[in-house]
Amino acid sequence: MNRSVVAGAALAALLASAIAGYRFGAGTWPLLPHNREASQPASAPAAVRTVLYWKDPDGKNDFAAEARKTADGRDYIPVYEDEEAGFKETKPAKQQAGRKILYYRNPMGLPDVSPVPKKDSMGMDYVPVHEGEDDGGPAIRLSPGKLQRTGVRSEPVSRRVLTVSIRASGTVQEDEHRQAVVALRFDAFLNGLEHITTGAYVHKGEPLMRVYASALSAAAAQYVTDLNLPSTGGLPQERGARQRLENLGVPDEIIGEIAKSRQGSLTVTWPAPRDGFVVEHNVVEGMQAKAGDILFRIADLSVVWVLADVAERDLGLIEPGQTVAVTPRGYPGRTFTGKIGLIYPVLNKDTRTARVRIELANPAGILRPNMYADAVIESGSGAPVIAVPESAVIDGGAHQFVIVDKGEGRFEPRPVRAGMRGNGFVEIKEGISEGDRAVTAANFLIDAESNLRAALQSLAAGDVQ
Repeated sequence: MNRSVVAGAALAALLASAIAGYRFGAGTWPLLPHNREASQPASAPAAVRTVLYWKDPDGKNDFAAEARKTADGRDYIPVYEDEEAGFKETKPAKQQAGRKILYYRNPMGLPDVSPVPKKDSMGMDYVPVHEGEDDGGPAIRLSPGKLQRTGVRSEPVSRRVLTVSIRASGTVQEDEHRQAVVALRFDAFLNGLEHITTGAYVHKGEPLMRVYASALSAAAAQYVTDLNLPSTGGLPQERGARQRLENLGVPDEIIGEIAKSRQGSLTVTWPAPRDGFVVEHNVVEGMQAKAGDILFRIADLSVVWVLADVAERDLGLIEPGQTVAVTPRGYPGRTFTGKIGLIYPVLNKDTRTARVRIELANPAGILRPNMYADAVIESGSGAPVIAVPESAVIDGGAHQFVIVDKGEGRFEPRPVRAGMRGNGFVEIKEGISEGDRAVTAANFLIDAESNLRAALQSLAAGDVQ
């Protein structure tokens, strides 16, 4: 009896636990196998993403059209179309009402057009170009994404004063107008020399030497004799004798002393003809000097010349009277201001340079002949001219071009006539106007794309016909 009661209680407890497990558990009998995956709802299939290209994992400027690895075995990183601005797929554009479609262009801005609708290699529809959007000229249109990637920059065309610094090297030389030589017109002996040497500074009229010559003594004696003769009321009696002394080159100061003292002398003290430095000293006491021998050369260095060599291409930018800044290499911190006195008429055929004479004051005397000096000649337009940065001009050899930004991603290459250059700008005489926007960066890429586009467009037009 007791055993029956115990067995019934155990069976009831087992049934109660099974029911509780069914209600609060997974909803199945515990002894039966349970498939959890089958019980969960099926998830939606993953969206298909299109890979545009692969890029270097280190961020270097290296891309690939297919999957590849780096030199150390790492995979390139895929870039999907939903990650790259401007590459998302768009629906084919419909023809606008009342506007005819001229052709279809590549959606990525590549130089490829088609007379009929088509898709590119990534499945993107070509973009239609309607009437009024293309004038048939060389202008091109770039997408905003491509403008950002290529780094296109432009700035307004304005007027500005251009200055050009022409640099030339030269040497300091004596002013040819401020030199004098001491030479006798007769044979003579030098009986005495003053204490004057090469490099000494002398003043005009300062004694240099004592000269004895028979011709000079005879002319002086005749002059004294004529002075002592009584006047006859006609021409002066001494006129012929004085003329003889002047013909011998005797200075007026010496002739005046003879007339004042009324007596001649065997020797004559010869004076310096001007102020300046003795740059040549060719006399020795007691020597005989022949007529015409250069005994002294005296140069006044208060004004000097700098003879500079200017390149042939810069000759059109300089003219006499222009201001020049001269810096002697011996005094790098000092600058002297002078003016162009002369542009020599002959060009050096070996160096293709022309010599320019620059005249400048030298009051302190620190500029010495044969010193090296650097000259800077400032030239320019004077008045404001239309100019663009040098980077905006594409030089094709025989022709120059400037890419004009017409707004909304449209660009047009225009032929221009360039003028002078200076301050990093180029004068534009023809081709663009003030207020236009000139492309200053990535203009070579736009020019190349414009040329390709024009060629392909002509080819496409031929296919349509």
